[in-house]
Amino acid sequence: MKILVLNGVNMNMLGTRQADVYGVDTLEDVNKKINEVAKNIGDKVDFFQSNMEGEIVECIHNAKNYDGIILNAGAYTHYSIAIRDAISCVKVPVIEVHMSNVHAREGFRHTSVLSAVCKGVICGFGAESYTLALMALRKC
Repeated sequence: MKILVLNGVNMNMLGTRQADVYGVDTLEDVNKKINEVAKNIGDKVDFFQSNMEGEIVECIHNAKNYDGIILNAGAYTHYSIAIRDAISCVKVPVIEVHMSNVHAREGFRHTSVLSAVCKGVICGFGAESYTLALMALRKC
């Protein structure tokens, strides 16, 4: 399978941002772990990160050659109708991921405007959330 791992706002700050919530791994470290698992199961993974909503939307629009998308939209999860609509525009299955358990955090993080248009949601397992999503995409 060919998978796009798409990270949104502030995910480039992993490793320095709230280590008690997100751990000490950088986004590069997380991507390396994802890539190792993907290679072991025969998948090819491409990575994209942006803090800009429009770039994330464009990336989703251009993902037609992928078998699946793993999306951690960061804070955009809670309010970006534009990203939600972009997911609805494509036929590629999307798994929403979060490194932290958003349901154990502030109330505003309990609501995702993206979940209803995604195949599933995985949260709370740190970087492992992404590798769990790799496995989940095999069932889509």
